[in-house]
Amino acid sequence: MDLLLSLRLLWLMPLAWTLGGCSPSMEGISRKTIPYHKDHGQLFHEAGVWNYSTMLLREELGLLLLGARDTIYALDLDNISDKKASVKWEVPEAKQTECKNKGKDAEIHCKNYIRVLHTLSDGRMYVCGTNAFDPECDLMSYKDGNLILEKEVSIGDGKGKCPFDPFQTYASIMVDDNLYSATSMNFLGSEPVVMRSSSISIRTEFKSYWLNEPNFISMAQVPESKDNSEGDDDKVYLFFNEAALEYDSYSKLMVSRVARVCKGDLGGQRTLQKKWTSFLKARLDCPVLESKLPFTIQDTFLLCEPQVSWKECLFYAVFTQQPHSPALTAVCSYRVADISAVFSKGKYKNPLPVETSYVKWVMYSGDVPSPRPGACIDNEARKQGINQTLDLPDRTLQFVKDRPLMDQAVPPIGVGPLLVQRGAAFSRIVVTRVAAFDDQKYHVAFIGTESGTLVKAVNYDGKMFIIEEVQLFPSREPIKVLKLSEAKGYLYAGSASGAVQMPLATCGRSLSCMDCVLARDPYCGWDQTTSKCIAHLHGQSELIQSVKNGDASLCPAAGTVTPVNESIWLRSNLRLPCRPPSNLAAVSWQRDTIPLAPSDHYQVLPDGLLISNASALHAGHYRCLSLERSTAGDYTSVVADYQVGLVAGEWPLSPEARQDGPSVAGLQVTVGILVVLLAGLLTWNLLKGHLPLPCKRKDDGSGESGYGSAQPAGLEAGKNHSGRGTGVRNGENVVLQTDEPKQFIGDESEI
Repeated sequence: MDLLLSLRLLWLMPLAWTLGGCSPSMEGISRKTIPYHKDHGQLFHEAGVWNYSTMLLREELGLLLLGARDTIYALDLDNISDKKASVKWEVPEAKQTECKNKGKDAEIHCKNYIRVLHTLSDGRMYVCGTNAFDPECDLMSYKDGNLILEKEVSIGDGKGKCPFDPFQTYASIMVDDNLYSATSMNFLGSEPVVMRSSSISIRTEFKSYWLNEPNFISMAQVPESKDNSEGDDDKVYLFFNEAALEYDSYSKLMVSRVARVCKGDLGGQRTLQKKWTSFLKARLDCPVLESKLPFTIQDTFLLCEPQVSWKECLFYAVFTQQPHSPALTAVCSYRVADISAVFSKGKYKNPLPVETSYVKWVMYSGDVPSPRPGACIDNEARKQGINQTLDLPDRTLQFVKDRPLMDQAVPPIGVGPLLVQRGAAFSRIVVTRVAAFDDQKYHVAFIGTESGTLVKAVNYDGKMFIIEEVQLFPSREPIKVLKLSEAKGYLYAGSASGAVQMPLATCGRSLSCMDCVLARDPYCGWDQTTSKCIAHLHGQSELIQSVKNGDASLCPAAGTVTPVNESIWLRSNLRLPCRPPSNLAAVSWQRDTIPLAPSDHYQVLPDGLLISNASALHAGHYRCLSLERSTAGDYTSVVADYQVGLVAGEWPLSPEARQDGPSVAGLQVTVGILVVLLAGLLTWNLLKGHLPLPCKRKDDGSGESGYGSAQPAGLEAGKNHSGRGTGVRNGENVVLQTDEPKQFIGDESEI
């Protein structure tokens, strides 16, 4: 057995196994992957406090209101690590005991999780918490640098406004100082409700065909009464998932829904008293070709262009697949006009009894009463003497009570998703409009994931290009909330362990003109005066930018790369480092301008070239080239340049150079025995479960996944203490490398 071959096989066994089980996908690749670093943004966390999952921007006060467990914070919008004020809202001991006696965990469930945080017209804030499975609401003010809970008795009861369970999904929005909420009315979570809390409270019916095991996601108001020739009313839209009633399925199938109610709805006079007369719902479609089951919605964001009709407003939504399906996640967008058309012009579904205990939902083809069931009060209704929902005839109300589901699904813009990615599921999304150097405005989406990363993508011509994916938190925990401040130029993210503030423009990550242009970031352009990639501001005229096409030919000619001198011994190995400038770049190597192909002597690594068992033929001029494609064309750049010279003689530690000691044959036999013993030991540990299987993530119930979290003493992630070694960072094994440009591997290697 060849000595070097034995060592290589032993070293590559776990690596090959790992790569075989975790092959990467080419779907939705981010151009750059940025690991966690404390300098990426400001981090806020207070010892003993968790679940930073509710945020409220108060730009007029320069504050970010942050709701966590038992605590509410007021943070500086410019630097969230600067805490301006905080207030505790803890559960009394007697109520904690009562919660525990009902079977809930005292340290997890029987706390007060802040879930509702909205601004009122008088500047005060409406806040609700789970309060140990007995939700409670209050008013809060910010005066003289202090947060004050006012203990307002009149709004104390939080049932139907805030969830009982701190981990149950919910949605809420404040419209004209009236709280619209979607949550559960009872302790068990078995009575879902969509409610408006006002002087005339309105809610949904407790019927499965109104809401069937829903998971509420988000709410948004659309001002459809503005400049409306039909005299229509404003709408409040609700997005949620629920168990489908309209499909024949042996198992429960969850589908995405969009529902809407009219802001002026007062309920019916006899039928549907204090119930919504305008509640209609429809399926929301985000079709992915390779998926047989419908995707479920996780979050939405409403984007309305200034001075443009509400009909052109867009809902951006993130979706994931059904449980136990391949890990695909997607982004779809919807035009408000298309959603409105399904409700105002579409057909209804009708429940049709087939057997004693079975109802089949089919398209309703009979007569539809007038005024149209579920419609808001408009000019047509007013002509009939109907000026409010209390005037609606019972025939219209009974129709919508029995048939709240529309037959047609709402299609996305462009028929399919804007983006499909394999891997960590998308959890949150916010979108903004950015004016680029070409005077066009592009939609830039910031998408949070279940693994704690933030995806930054730009939408051009109905396609999303992922600029970068940044690890926001030290641990891989889900992003629970995202807020964006265009005025401050920052993004704010919350998770179980803390909150992070990150700038919207991260131009400094591009170090060359080609890299800056190929990033296609509307925020950034290459400044020829300073030779830097900088944030685009109004009035600048010398920036190079190409968002739509990524035309790097606009850049001036790049300077030559100075060759690095390297030396290699006969029959030794040499590694030449070369890291691709982006995940979309393909790397190739040349020796003396001749392309290199993998062989027994050349092995192309992800981050370099390995020359093995060198001879005099392997000396020469080596160049690492990067090829990256964009809409405008293919662009090649020189990433690394090496002049490799041969050192006279052989590697000093080769067997032939030894004058005494054991023979080569004896050494080979010894190494062969060691290979067999180590392979057997590795197999035994894997079978006994002492070592984790590759790609099998551990889940401790905290939302973190990884291969472990222990870190050797004296070893910090990203720092090199002994030239080269291994460590653990973010739950993943990492290799710490030196800054030396070369590495020799002789016959007696480091292993």
